[in-house]
Amino acid sequence: MFDALTPSELEALRLSVKVAAVSVIASLPVGFALAWLLARHRFPGKSMLDAVVHLPLVLPPVVIGYLLLVLFGRRGPIGQWLDETFGIVFAFRWTGAALACALMGLPLLVRAIRQSLEAIDRRLESAAATLGASRLWVLASVTVPLSLPGIITGMLLSFARSLGEFGATITFVSNIPGETQTLPLAIYTYTQVPGGDAQAMRLCIISVLLSLAALLVSEVLVRRVNVRVYGDAH
Repeated sequence: MFDALTPSELEALRLSVKVAAVSVIASLPVGFALAWLLARHRFPGKSMLDAVVHLPLVLPPVVIGYLLLVLFGRRGPIGQWLDETFGIVFAFRWTGAALACALMGLPLLVRAIRQSLEAIDRRLESAAATLGASRLWVLASVTVPLSLPGIITGMLLSFARSLGEFGATITFVSNIPGETQTLPLAIYTYTQVPGGDAQAMRLCIISVLLSLAALLVSEVLVRRVNVRVYGDAH
């Protein structure tokens, strides 16, 4: 199937995987911190923070894309500062597509990690602390390994979500071949071109296969981690 793809289709495929991978890697520290905060702490406004984190799940993606454009565009308050200070530009760049995908996939990442953190027996962490381990060492040696199934699940769900992201991406970074045209945007383009049905169908099949592969890999990895950490595949 891949041999039959045109250079533009291969570029869209390559860019989609690149954007999805970067978005997951970039959002992981933020996702873990938010999950830790929501799972382990009580504070005023916790319910509001939880709602804000999950907003991308219920808001139209176009709204997210427009807000990103307003904030991170060249004339936006954050985008202009980043451009003038560090020379970093997100709007109409592939990095902006990664930012949009990271934001859209963040709720899935946070939710999976939070559930994993809440399932940990806190007595194990307390035991490590009583043996003289610092908070950072307890986190690295006990909490993170035990929450690894949730981390893996969240990362791969976020990756799969990023592969299918359309609305926020096209609103924030447009549909530029070779720069921001990921698989969903390429499929949309081919559906608007006479005779582009075959190309659109090929890319649809590839999108389905990539998403299924991410979900299957997640299941396999989580089972293996459960066996190693807990001694069973529960």
